[in-house]
Amino acid sequence: MTNLDRLKKNTRKALRSAERTLKAAARGDRKDAHRADAPALQTIMAYLFPKRTDNEVYLNDSIDATELVRWMEQRNEGRAKEDRLTIFHCVVCGLARMVKERPYLNRFIQGWRIYERNEISISFVVKRRFADGAEEHLMVLVPKDDDDVESIGKKIRGEVKETRKSETATGGIDEVLETFAKLPRPILAPVVGVIRTLDFFGLNPDFLTDGDPDYTTILTSNLGSIKTPAVYHHLNNYGTNSIMVTVGTLHKEELLMPDGTKEIRDVIDFGATLDERIADGFYFARSLKLIRHIFAHPEMLDRPLGEQSGFEYE
Repeated sequence: MTNLDRLKKNTRKALRSAERTLKAAARGDRKDAHRADAPALQTIMAYLFPKRTDNEVYLNDSIDATELVRWMEQRNEGRAKEDRLTIFHCVVCGLARMVKERPYLNRFIQGWRIYERNEISISFVVKRRFADGAEEHLMVLVPKDDDDVESIGKKIRGEVKETRKSETATGGIDEVLETFAKLPRPILAPVVGVIRTLDFFGLNPDFLTDGDPDYTTILTSNLGSIKTPAVYHHLNNYGTNSIMVTVGTLHKEELLMPDGTKEIRDVIDFGATLDERIADGFYFARSLKLIRHIFAHPEMLDRPLGEQSGFEYE
């Protein structure tokens, strides 16, 4: 495809995107979300503290994954290595279920307004090779109501496999970023300024937002894949992403059990940075309880996301 062909293609995409955006704007919505009703405090906070990075809440927790590990070992028995479920597949499925049942987590604030996304999206970075200087690929997963851990794992494995076939960008947002990066500084600076203005009003065209993790419900970082503990990761003011989750290395740890005894258990560390304006601490805490429940009852991962878990929040 020539540069002229790409320009024509992107122009058509931009026109279609603008048409959808104008229709949504007439309703007070965006093309990717609808206006959400919110308490007065949250509405005013969007004006008093307009930057997402000024409203970060960081949660760090260790979750008992012993039952999940046992369940995974049974599921993976007899499977080829490339077809096995991993901790990360289960985490992504668990996060998707959490957002499905806790819709406030699918909200964001942009342009001083509170919106709720039309769909759930979870993004992460795929390293093309585990080597210094190797390029990264941005992946976005949009789970559907009929998805479960098997279908989600299959999608992730397929995307990762396809990504690592090439050492360089093969299209999508990666290619757009490479194109912009080649622009000289006097041109790039004002172009980025226009993009940030469009972002404020929700008017950025699809070719700039599709596949961009800054426009997803949850941005995850699988630090366990590089044997690193969960760490704090900031949010970004650009885009609409309100939740950043880091997943640490699976490790052994002595835990105090409900009956007062101590056991060596399999544990995963989680770090989560959230925009406190989308919900209150009580809502976040109950959402974390759901993740704990899923890890303690991993058979829930086999159920379609559209099916309620039945978990009773105490």
